[in-house]
Amino acid sequence: MRRGLLFPLALLAAFLLAPPFARADHAADLRATLAKIRLPPGFHIALYALAPEARGLARSPDGATLIVGTSGDRIYRVALGADQARAVAVFAPKQNFVMPNGPCFAPDGTLFVAAFDRIVSFAPRPGGWDEDHPRLVVPPGKLIPVDENSLGHGLRVCRIGPDGKLYVTIGQPTNVPTKAQQEVFARWGMGGIVRVDRDGANREIFASGIRNSVGMDFEPGTTNLWFTDNQVDGMGDDIPPEELNKAPRPGLNFGFPWYGGGQVRTHEWAAETPPSDLVFPELELNAHAADLGMIFYRGTAFPKEWRGIFIAQHGSWNRSIPIGARVMFVPFHDGKPGAAIPFAEGWNQGATPYLGRPVALAELPDGSLIVSDDQEGALYRIFYDGK
Repeated sequence: MRRGLLFPLALLAAFLLAPPFARADHAADLRATLAKIRLPPGFHIALYALAPEARGLARSPDGATLIVGTSGDRIYRVALGADQARAVAVFAPKQNFVMPNGPCFAPDGTLFVAAFDRIVSFAPRPGGWDEDHPRLVVPPGKLIPVDENSLGHGLRVCRIGPDGKLYVTIGQPTNVPTKAQQEVFARWGMGGIVRVDRDGANREIFASGIRNSVGMDFEPGTTNLWFTDNQVDGMGDDIPPEELNKAPRPGLNFGFPWYGGGQVRTHEWAAETPPSDLVFPELELNAHAADLGMIFYRGTAFPKEWRGIFIAQHGSWNRSIPIGARVMFVPFHDGKPGAAIPFAEGWNQGATPYLGRPVALAELPDGSLIVSDDQEGALYRIFYDGK
């Protein structure tokens, strides 16, 4: 029996919710950690809710609900409050999810969930969604090959574009593929971004040459899709860089596996001639910091100098001196990103395990930011009051 069915939803909500409910010891530990987080003057961070394995985030169009994806078999539904969540419950507890990392919303309130090998949707209804009757938008065997059972780089992210289509990231499941593997991956758009109509029709590869993107957002007022990309392991502490990329149109190739990140060639493909029309990143980021979720800040609650791109760095696992486990800020002016700088840091005390591992970000209606942390199973709220 799945864990979500062992408790009535009301009891489960009380179990998961941040104070004043149960698990006060964990909440107290998290508050102690958050006291160590460094932010620019006038900003603050607080525990918002508890949600085990919390990863991808999607806020409903009406601003009342946050859907939280995970790397396990659950999704959470968070009723948004001012300073903390009003309630947290398992979403669609009767469904058998596999790595439902990527929730996203259409403007009409339809919820899409990008899981490991499929995409499902839930129709809106008064007070929520039809959780018992999901629609299979992209079935198994249509998103990735049916015999692809590696869970490596299997966490998907989705967005609805200005064109009304559904965009989904698909990481390729190796560090660096062989030629034979790359032929298969390229046919399926693994190591890329695919897009489909919202009913699953007209699947196409929107962007290729991407190793493993777990964060993307559309630049406000444009059709430009920006995304992070995690790059090759095992080449050294400081190479290759992670990437922030821009795809203003379909059909672009972003260089992998010929390049392992930025303009650093991979050893395995060093003798191969890269395509002539490759696109290099708009911004190079810290090597191995695992830049995951990213969003354009659209609100006005933050000072103007802190309105740009926010990126969640999950943190390195393959570096002699750990880096990451923080939220980065990228200034953005006239369509161009500036150098990334730390915005919220302190989860990395110079050694692993980290005190927390940021994954994704979402903006609340009041302009504050929610940060998910899958290591601690928590959601944090970052807000500005100028004090």
